[in-house]
Amino acid sequence: MLYWALLGLLLLLVILKVEFKNFSVMEQILYYLGYFFVLVGAIFLFLGGLGIVRLPDIYTRLQAGTKASTLGAMSLIFGVGLLQPQWLIKALIIIVFIGLSNPLSSHALSRGSFRHGIKPWTKETEKDYEEYIERELTKVEEEEEEVEL
Repeated sequence: MLYWALLGLLLLLVILKVEFKNFSVMEQILYYLGYFFVLVGAIFLFLGGLGIVRLPDIYTRLQAGTKASTLGAMSLIFGVGLLQPQWLIKALIIIVFIGLSNPLSSHALSRGSFRHGIKPWTKETEKDYEEYIERELTKVEEEEEEVEL
């Protein structure tokens, strides 16, 4: 996802070098709106990638990734559609597909994770965390003793 954000920013930098010598006012407005949507899409894709890296469990990562990547990809593709008007219809079809498929796939992944028994992350106090670490260490030590026997 970070790759797409960087690619969007690169595309924006390349497009910004276009000079508006022979463009009408409407074409200039479409270009500026296209730049805006590409930039917004790149920012949302970057934040979605950051959320996937930083968040603690699969459910919050799915939420961050799905919402940010859906909005980011839709915005980026719409911006490209505005910058290249001959691609606008195709871009809108892709946007509809992304709007339908991303939430469905995220829901399927989270439901499968829940049915598989993966528990959501909860904020524990420091004492509970220390007890958890001690239990895990004793389990590891017991397993090592069993392996040695």
